[in-house]
Order: sequence, then structure tokens, then C-alpha cells
Amino acid sequence: MENVTVLGAGSWGTALAQVLAENGHHTLVWTHREEQANEINTQHTNHKYLPDIALSKELTATSNLEEAVLFSNIIVVAVPTKAIREVCSSMESFLNNKKLFVHVSKGIEPDSLMRISQMLAESLSPEIVKDIVVLSGPSHAEEVVLHHPTTITAACTNLDAAEEVQDLFMNHYFRVYTNDDVVGVELGGALKNVIALAAGISDGLGYGDNAKAALITRGLAEITRLGVKMGGNPFTFGGLTGMGDLIATCTSVHSRNWRAGNMLGKGMKLAEVLDNIGMVVEGVRTTKAAYQLSQEYDVPMPITTALFEILFNDKEPKVAVDELMIRMKKREIDLY
Repeated sequence: MENVTVLGAGSWGTALAQVLAENGHHTLVWTHREEQANEINTQHTNHKYLPDIALSKELTATSNLEEAVLFSNIIVVAVPTKAIREVCSSMESFLNNKKLFVHVSKGIEPDSLMRISQMLAESLSPEIVKDIVVLSGPSHAEEVVLHHPTTITAACTNLDAAEEVQDLFMNHYFRVYTNDDVVGVELGGALKNVIALAAGISDGLGYGDNAKAALITRGLAEITRLGVKMGGNPFTFGGLTGMGDLIATCTSVHSRNWRAGNMLGKGMKLAEVLDNIGMVVEGVRTTKAAYQLSQEYDVPMPITTALFEILFNDKEPKVAVDELMIRMKKREIDLY
């Protein structure tokens, strides 16, 4: 059994900590809010993020980052993308030996256009990084804590490290595969949030299954075009972190990105939507980054571009849909 630290006590960080604790690992969750740590330690709940779920009594929490970082040599990074650099900067002074970092967030940093593993590698000294592993796939926290069957991928260029993470998390309800295509796994996990926002908008506008099927399949096409151009394996995008994550995120009310898009489709403004959700909607930041990547790599991404116009240039969703539908005719299958 291992000591494992989970940085971030949102729904996903808490669900993964629960998996680790149930697997018998000594698991410590860090949250920047002392009252949340006290709730986890005394009531064994995290009501804001996972209401009505009883957490393992073996799962403990702290609001002391130094304590969390020194607790183990395995650090699961489950904070939002926008907080990663700040957290890395804060914890680096406590680190004095190599640790295995496992990141589970899904996003791309706007402007720098870095994937999360790249952000971690840039923000942490090489002397304290044993390996960086990505853990990603179709996995709603609300279902994982109910032990609903879930499959996910651990990706690292060093497959030994990926297999170490596979062994940490895998059990009878949480199946973990390995992959060495870090680029493809990270891009699939991040960009599916963009398409999920679009799927929510489609539902909010009152469109049906035809429109959603089109969004998912054509969304996957543009994700794959960009991903391959950036060095990803095309087969990765047909797997768990591509098509699998797209299906889960575009069709479920558990998805914050779908819910946010749904509100936008019903006429709410972005600031109002984000306030209503009350949690980070990664797809909003990622849409900006994805649009920038499409320009940098000269890859056509019409759905992403339409969503960028809706989010950042106040284009009416119905107008954006109409413009997508009347674009110049083309073949369905493109060469990568």
C-alpha cells in the first residue's frame, strides 16, 4: 500500500481519493479551505461537491499544503487548470526529492497553449519530478463514488510509470488502461469540453438527437485533425480519451460543460452561467486555447470557431448554428 496525496478536493479529486482509500492506500486530500478539510475529517462528507456520499473514514484531509506535499511521493494534481502554476509555485519550496505526479485536470492554457503536463514540467524543477502521468477518460465523479463501472487511461511516455498509476487506481469498478500517447490523451480530454459546451447549446436551443450526433462526430473530426497535426496518434482519438469522453460529456447532465452550454442555448449570458454553475467550467478557457491552436496550426475547426464567437464575441447561438450549416460543401472524410 502507498501513501498518496491528492491536491484538490473538488468532485473529481474527492472521487479519486475515495478510489485510492478504498484500494487500501493511505490517502491525504489537500484543500485550500480549512472548513472543507474539517468536514472531510469529522463528517466524512464533501457535501458541496458530492452530496449524500459517505466518504471512507480512512480518507483524511488537510488545508496545509506543506503537510500534504510531504505526506507522500505520489502527488495527484486535481486542481483547475488556472490554478496549476500557483499551486506548483507554492509547493516547490517543500519538495526535496523526486515524486511521481499524476494530473487529472482537462484543459489547455490560453496564450501559452501548453498542455497540463507541459505546464507541470515548466513549473516544477526537474530534480523533483520522477515522471508525469496523465489520468483521463469518460468518468463522472458522481458515478465513480457509486461504484458504477468506469474505464479510464493512464498515459505517460514511460509506460512503467503509467503501469504504476494503473496499479494504484484499478479495482473491480474502476478499470485503468495504459497509453504512451500523452499528446493525444491530453488533447482529447481537453478539447471534448469544447464540444460538450456546443452540445449543451444545441440542447438549449431545443434541437434533438440529429444535431447532437452531428456535433459529436464532427467535433471528433476536428479534434483529431488538430491532435494529429500536433503529434497525437489518430487511434487515441477513437478511444476512451477521445470518443469515449466525448460521449460521456456531451450527453450527461453531470457534465458542467454541457450544463453551461445548455444555459447559453436558453439565452443566459456567460457571466450569469458561470455564476450559476458555481464551479470551474474548463471548456470556456479551453475554447479560447483551442481557437488559438487552430490558428497556429492552420487546422480548420468550425465548431470550435463558432463556440469562440458565442463565448467571446457575443454571437447569438442560433446565428452560429445557421452559419455552420450553410458553409461551403465538402467531403466528410479528411486526410489528417
